Amino acid sequence: MNEASPIPEGEWEPGEEASHRAMQGDLTKGPILKTLMLFSIPMLLSNVLQTLNGSVNAIWVGRLIGESALAATANANVIMFLLFAAVFGFSMATTVRVGQSFGARDVVGARRTFGSGVGFCTVVAALTGLAGWFFAEPLLNAMSTPAESKLQALTYLRVIFITLPFGSVSMMVSMGMRGAGDSRTPLYAMIMAVCLDIGLNPLFIMGGGPIPSMGIAGSAIATAIANLGGLVFQVWRIYSQDLPMRLRGPELDFLRPRRDELSYIVTKGLPMGAQMLLVSSAGLIMIGLVNQLGLNASAAYGASLQLWNYLQMPAFAMGTAVSAMVAQAIGAGDHKRVDQVANVGMIANLALTTAMAAVIVGFDRPLLSLFLGWDSPAMPIAEHIQLICTASFVIVSVTMIIQGTLRAYGIVIAPLVIMFLGLYPGRLGFYYLLHPALAGDAVWWSFPFGSVVTVGLTLAYYRLANWRASR
Repeated sequence: MNEASPIPEGEWEPGEEASHRAMQGDLTKGPILKTLMLFSIPMLLSNVLQTLNGSVNAIWVGRLIGESALAATANANVIMFLLFAAVFGFSMATTVRVGQSFGARDVVGARRTFGSGVGFCTVVAALTGLAGWFFAEPLLNAMSTPAESKLQALTYLRVIFITLPFGSVSMMVSMGMRGAGDSRTPLYAMIMAVCLDIGLNPLFIMGGGPIPSMGIAGSAIATAIANLGGLVFQVWRIYSQDLPMRLRGPELDFLRPRRDELSYIVTKGLPMGAQMLLVSSAGLIMIGLVNQLGLNASAAYGASLQLWNYLQMPAFAMGTAVSAMVAQAIGAGDHKRVDQVANVGMIANLALTTAMAAVIVGFDRPLLSLFLGWDSPAMPIAEHIQLICTASFVIVSVTMIIQGTLRAYGIVIAPLVIMFLGLYPGRLGFYYLLHPALAGDAVWWSFPFGSVVTVGLTLAYYRLANWRASR
């Protein structure tokens, strides 16, 4: 469904070729559940692989270097999520715009958007990486990073910052391909990147042969090489398979962002990126609160985050798939299909997320022991966290599907406001109000409370507001 076969030049007239290529990733036809699953499963696998990669790397860091290094990567990764949030917003806007063009069978328009997105992302990532190198230490100080892990976190973070463009551009290319109905190419690239990262991490950490021992910096370098490998693979496959997003000849000028395309990417991408920034900024505050509870609590939280990442994978995949399917339906003028896609997406997402939550809670100790060690003093804290917080991720997953629908219609401000209310007056407000009564547990109970607030507001907006009129 998502594959494109090479077409010899001259066999298609320009209009016919565009129509043919648009059909390669057509998400506007066929049974909704089948189309959604076939399109979203490769994305789910990509997300699971990416998270598994992070988990395996955390295992290498925790076992080969120690708990202070694991706490260091947990602090540094929260900051990196903050930076990737901005790239995600622009990437998601590109996905929607490409999807709308594909639904309208305008392949040239899709390539123009794709090129503008990639060119813009490259510049933004390079500037952000440079700034991050200089401001890494103040950011860690703002998070109250424990002194035992601060130096390691700074070393790790600076390497990640300077290699940020590799991962950022790779993300943009992947999202653009998904807008064109191709979720397999990003999956293949992720498989390559994960294999490289898992294989290189212990080698660069411990050293071997001509490669010196680099400690935690080696883990960051391995991740950078893996991201570069995934990007190179995607570019190679796009051209070797002659996929619709390939740019040749005069089309390479599309990499220079055009005002109309850049206007859409920025105006829609900034609120979407800001939404992710809200999540990550709230995460920064939460991890700062956790750090105040001590090193064991910080390590327990870092291990718990690894497991919670898996819980969010179905919702992220389904939300992106819903956005792409709805965007193509909008481009094709088929607005009746929208509610069907959203409803099927919510049901499928809840089924997958609930099943994963049951596995994580049922086998929490053996899973947590992968990161902490069976007899770690942080283990009881981590088990306690899982029992309180896990359900909140199942609850809030519903919003990702609804927001995927709204994004395709260009509705980006309302989800941003709702997310702010759920995270700050909701989650953080709960913590500060209940901390005198609950003490440290106020941190953990704030998660489910904030999730309930976010889902309630999102459902109310989706059902009651006249958001379709904006189209």
